[in-house]
Amino acid sequence: MKKLSAVLATACLALLAASPASSQSSEELMSYAVRGNVPPGYPASYAAIVRAGEDEGRLVIYSTTDADLVAPLIADFRAMYPRIDVAYEDLNSTELYHRFIAETKLGADTADILWSSAMDQQAALVSGGYAMTYVSPEKARFPAWANWKDQGFATTYEPVVFAYNKKLLPANEVPQTHADFTRLLNANPARFKGKVSSYNIEKSGLGFFLATQDAAISPEFWTLVAALGKAQARLDLTTSAMTRKLSSGETVLGYNLLGAYTAQKAASDDSLGYVFPRDYTLVMTRILIASKQAGHPNAAKLWIDYLLSKRGQTVLATASRLHAIRDDVEGENTAARLKQTLGASERPVAIGPALIGYLNNQNYRDFILQWKKALSGS
Repeated sequence: MKKLSAVLATACLALLAASPASSQSSEELMSYAVRGNVPPGYPASYAAIVRAGEDEGRLVIYSTTDADLVAPLIADFRAMYPRIDVAYEDLNSTELYHRFIAETKLGADTADILWSSAMDQQAALVSGGYAMTYVSPEKARFPAWANWKDQGFATTYEPVVFAYNKKLLPANEVPQTHADFTRLLNANPARFKGKVSSYNIEKSGLGFFLATQDAAISPEFWTLVAALGKAQARLDLTTSAMTRKLSSGETVLGYNLLGAYTAQKAASDDSLGYVFPRDYTLVMTRILIASKQAGHPNAAKLWIDYLLSKRGQTVLATASRLHAIRDDVEGENTAARLKQTLGASERPVAIGPALIGYLNNQNYRDFILQWKKALSGS
């Protein structure tokens, strides 16, 4: 778990002000020192939400997004609303989900905002009545498919990749499809014994979600899981853990890593490579919801609007280096650019009630049991 310090946020703000992501003049930035100042293009009535959020003075966020990536977003948000302190907790997806539910049921202090890559768990919270309904001023400018019931909001557009150590795996052996991945492992399991990594789907909500999406797309997924078992794959909780092992040479191959994190690591590490699978590349999103019982509901609304705004999405794509979802944000880290790269292999995961099926207790247990059996070869 990580908490974002005020020192880190201040440092990121200084960097952000000098970057292309910040298009505001010093006069515009200073204007936010005025209490209740309304962002450009918003109705004058929005001032009531701003003032109420400033009176609350605090925003609590639980998220699966690494704290260092979120720092520029928080710094820019605080440049707009300096009267609102932000408490940010970087949690594993499963911990986030169960902790929030437990705290809510106990009536304890908990998060105002939940931002998670485990799409199914976020959808379950919406379906379970935990999410605030809020019609954002950004709704008309955002893709219709990215909004579910004005309670769940898609915020990013992120591919799922294979990763590998370029110094340990020849280029002509790098798997380009899921079938290639299976064949490579089955051809010589001893060669890859302990040298492959993937998610531990029992402990990682994101890992479980990605596995269920694979299983829904391809019946050959279970053959791939069996191959991972033969290779005695290392099971991790995060993409960051997997990329560290790949970079150090502890592992050679990684399956189902988040593309944004992997690309960022690869940019500074010439030993790390990655591919978008050519048969299909899953594309997921980080779903944003506000708690129905938020202790700081107006500050939560301000964060939703900020993250959905062109300003917030631009910071997300440039300083945070995640793929922005808005059509009017330009650059390398955007949904539009990714769609061009992936072409027919793109398999975006839609937000909605269909995500929840595997989280039914019996379905969940059955899937985990099948996964364990496939890994063990039984």
